[in-house]
Parts: sequence; structure tokens; C-alpha cells
Amino acid sequence: MAKLALKGGNKTRVEDFHRWPVFDEEEEKAVNIVLKSGNWWRYSYATGLDMHESDEGPRSEVALFQEEFAAFHGAKYGIACNNGTGALDMIVRAHGIGPGDEVIVPAYTFVAGSTCVLQSNAVPVFADIDPETYNIDPARVEEAITDRTRAVIPCHFGGQIADMDGILKLGRKHDLVVIEDAAHAHGSEWDGKKAGTIGNSGMFSFQLSKNMTAGEGGIVLTDDDKLAERVDSLAWSGRKKGRPWYEFHQLGWNYRMLEFQGAILRVQLKRLDEQNQTRRENAAYLTGLMKEIEGLEPVKICLRGKKYSVHIFMLRYDPDAFNGLPRSIMLEAVNAEGIPAFSGYAHPLYKNPMYLNKNFAGSSFPLGTSFHEDIDYRAFEEKCPVAERACNYEAVWLEQRLFLGSKKDMD
Repeated sequence: MAKLALKGGNKTRVEDFHRWPVFDEEEEKAVNIVLKSGNWWRYSYATGLDMHESDEGPRSEVALFQEEFAAFHGAKYGIACNNGTGALDMIVRAHGIGPGDEVIVPAYTFVAGSTCVLQSNAVPVFADIDPETYNIDPARVEEAITDRTRAVIPCHFGGQIADMDGILKLGRKHDLVVIEDAAHAHGSEWDGKKAGTIGNSGMFSFQLSKNMTAGEGGIVLTDDDKLAERVDSLAWSGRKKGRPWYEFHQLGWNYRMLEFQGAILRVQLKRLDEQNQTRRENAAYLTGLMKEIEGLEPVKICLRGKKYSVHIFMLRYDPDAFNGLPRSIMLEAVNAEGIPAFSGYAHPLYKNPMYLNKNFAGSSFPLGTSFHEDIDYRAFEEKCPVAERACNYEAVWLEQRLFLGSKKDMD
């Protein structure tokens, strides 16, 4: 056996993997058009007292991107914003979720998947993930439902769509809003429906690591006319179409997307299908190769979502198969060989200091108030053993750019 690079041997791979982000003269041209136009925000194209664009006049890059992205996913409306966190904040508020309401979220996801609930002064309740897919487990969601529960936010983790049949069934049974966190799942499908259009509403992120990117950016998708109107208003500081620009109708944010972002994302969207197909093919090939390595097993891919977006290729590490070798040492050795792999989240969400100390904007509101009884977030450790394992020793992440090359890269 060759000497490990960690011990002074030669690296298995010297050259880097596929660069990210992917861009060419098309993005450069799109950005330069915006730059030279001087119309750097979408309301440069606005007319009338309410500063909205006319469908008959010149259109902004953001307005065009909203329409194109929504059409690509099969949604009636797309409302673009500055980032995915903002999209989550708006979508929760727009659904009318407020003080004392509970919203069930995965224990294993990015923090914005729970802080969006706190932004509406509601209470995040954590549910464990499925041990085979790392997506939120509908059985654990049902256990977490109380008479205060208003919504559930499944995250399509790594690009694979969560068990939406099970989640939608719970939504119908308990009259819950289903909000899809599709930040990882651009173009993913479930029984022919694309991510972000399966529940009541959905959102995406265009942060730099995502499968299409403008550095930052986000969008909300929905078919609901009223919900789209509320989200649109929230992104505009509470303004309302048809009313004067300096008239505000609800507490909102300035979450508007820049024209530069819209221009870049319109080009990125054109590449998405082809890039997703390349990632899927390489991921399937690597999955076959991994069968030869005991103790490193890819998470299960649900057959209902064959057309999925590989954002994170997830592996489950079993230290016992490597004589008790800690994951940290294994990853150090793998990275030394020139293969970028990492462990992902250090803690389930409920173990972050913000939750343990209940430091929500300097207070513990809405917990321990007349709106809601107190919650001991430490108690979720016993309720979420799979998320605990994933964070403590099991999860291994490979980023999406590794899958944009050839099968030789997988070897």
C-alpha cells in the first residue's frame, strides 16, 4: 500500500477540481450591459407614482429573472430578494405566522431555516432527520405537532427532495402550512413537480456555494396570488402596488435584488439543467465506486426524485469500520490526498449558543412569556439522535463543484 500523503507520501490528486463559480463571456456581457446602462437597481425601469414597471416598456433584469426562474420550476410567481435568508424571513411572515405559533424545522440544516421563525416572533421546534436520507423525518414531525403548530419547513438537504408525500399528508391532516426550503435544490423534482412548487410555497438561495449563483441572492416561489402580493410588499419595505412610493402598509424589509444579480442569474439559469445532469451522472458513478469501501456509505437517494440536484454529496462514516479512527483524522488524511471533504455542521441547530442561551435579539422572547411557555432546547438532544450522530461523527460532505468534471475525477 502506498504511503499516505498525511505521513509524507505523494498526494493522490495534485490538480484542483472544477472551478466554481462557473462563468464566461456571457456573464461578463450581462454585467457590462447593466454597468453601462446606469440602471443598477430594478426601479430605474419604474413608472408612475407606485414605481412599478410597465409590462409594455423596458424590463429590468430582476423582473425578467423572476419570471424565467418561476417558469423553469412551474410556479406562477417568483419574488426575488437579496439572499436566501431574506427569502425565508419573508415567506414565514407572509404566511401570517406570529407570536406563540410553533413551526417545525429540521434539526440538521443551516441556521436560517430556524431563525426565519424567530424573525416572526414564533417558536422553532426541531424534528430529527431520516437516518438514510438526512432529510427531515415525517414520523418525527408528527411527534412534534401540538395545538400551537402552524407550519413545517422541510429542507431538501444536499439537493434531494424530502419525503413530501409524508409531509403534505401531515399538512392536510393538521392544517399546516408547508414551506419548502429549497436552498440546495435548484431544478430537483418529486414525481415530476420541481422543488419549491410542491408545498404552499418555497424558496431558493443563490449564495456562492449554490448550484447557480450571483454571490448572493434569493427567491420565493408560489402560486398563491395573495401570498405573492404580501411577499412582494415585504421585500419593498412594506410598499403596495398601485399606491404612492412613500406609503407603507406593513412592517417590511429592504430585501431587493440588484440588477447585477438578476443579470448574472439569468445566464446561470441557462446552464442549470446541463450542470445538474453532469453532477447526477458523476454522483451515480461515485456511488457505485463507494460500494467497495466499507464504512463510507452514500446517503440513500429517494427513487421518487430521480431528477435531483447534487448540491452536497453526503456520506455516512462508520468509525468502527476503520478500527475506531475518528472522523476528524480520516478527513485530515483524505484532504491531504487532495480530495476536499469536510464534516459539515458542528452541532444540531438546537445546540448552538443562540438557542442554549435563548439569545434572540438580546431577549428570550417569545419563550417564557404570555405567548408561549418556556422550552428547554437541551431536551432536543434525546429527541434527535440521528442529527446528533451526523454532527458528532457520521456526516461527510463533498461539495457540488467536485461533480462538474469527468468520471476520471471520480476515480
